[in-house]
Amino acid sequence: MPKQYTPEAKARAVDYIMERLDRYKSVYAACNDMAPKLNVGKETLRRWVVQAQVDSGERTGPTSEELAEIKALEAKVRDLEEANDILKASAIFFARELDPRRH
Repeated sequence: MPKQYTPEAKARAVDYIMERLDRYKSVYAACNDMAPKLNVGKETLRRWVVQAQVDSGERTGPTSEELAEIKALEAKVRDLEEANDILKASAIFFARELDPRRH
């Protein structure tokens, strides 16, 4: 099971990397070097930093708010598709019950 980090811990780690980013060639290099010191996975830390850069406008991509909205919309689509499948199945069931050829 993945580790759960508090929002405060994420923010501190991202701030720590962002302050020192100019000392490294890339975000990957910074995260690769600093992750063990922060007791966070390298890729986890890199994703946090990249998302913080997107949220601040330094990089292109979907912001955290947009990602949350996409996730909510995908869940809504799943629910609607499930409801649609149930309605289709019930329509088929009742159509068979009303079929005069069955009696």
